[in-house]
Amino acid sequence: MKSQSLQPVKRSALRIYFGKKYYRFQRYVDWYFGNKNFAKDKNDVPLQHLIFSHQTILLRELKDVDMWLQHNKVKNLHIAAKKLNKIVIKPGETFSYWRLIGNTTKRKGYVEAMILHYGQVKVGVGGGLCQLSNLIYWMTLHTPLTVTERYRHSYDVFPDSNRRQPFGSGATCAYNYLDLQIKNETNNTYQLVVYVTDTHLVGEWRADVPAIKTYEIYERDHYISPEYWGGYTRQNRIYRRVYNLDRQEIDDEFVAENHAIMMYEPLLAEAVQGQQNKA
Repeated sequence: MKSQSLQPVKRSALRIYFGKKYYRFQRYVDWYFGNKNFAKDKNDVPLQHLIFSHQTILLRELKDVDMWLQHNKVKNLHIAAKKLNKIVIKPGETFSYWRLIGNTTKRKGYVEAMILHYGQVKVGVGGGLCQLSNLIYWMTLHTPLTVTERYRHSYDVFPDSNRRQPFGSGATCAYNYLDLQIKNETNNTYQLVVYVTDTHLVGEWRADVPAIKTYEIYERDHYISPEYWGGYTRQNRIYRRVYNLDRQEIDDEFVAENHAIMMYEPLLAEAVQGQQNKA
């Protein structure tokens, strides 16, 4: 993989403000005047066949992040998950993360929680919903559904503490221009189930027919590079192996390429991780 040199970009508050207005307007045009058939119906009865499930822990101790932000994140996840839970995606329909959730305002019950803004930890109403978009994207990679729009995280903010998935296997989100869109290009109906327990965010993809393939997600060409401006960047490629029901590999597909600016010292993080593993 050819190295892509990245550098932090400083933008004025005015440019960021009007940039958001412009890209949000473009998104509204796509939603209401485009040619996509967006999923909007729910079915209270879960579809019969479980295709893939996954869960992520709600509360994690993060360096320099107050735990009240984590608890507020859980409140926001409760509200957003209810908007998406049991949504059905029929053949030809497209799932839009933000079209279903809507804007995360105080009037809807959302509270201040952690958001990442140009690599910095900030506080904003409706923060923390990237955990939900990450979960949905990861689950979708284990299904025949097609991810038609996904945005990678441009900054690697926290070290790999007990990471079990490849770096860059999530999807960042920001209302409404950084959307996650998934199209059902199969002949079968799929259903997303998401909910919050006392300890985890839980998700399922279900369908009206059983799965005939399974998937294994892995990375290639992962490396960390020192940059001329003094920082580090991290890059990799995500692939997935496709297996039939006899566990025979039938395909090896490219999924995505990731490039991120690291917001911590990689060697220091490796030393700390090593100490944690010995404890």
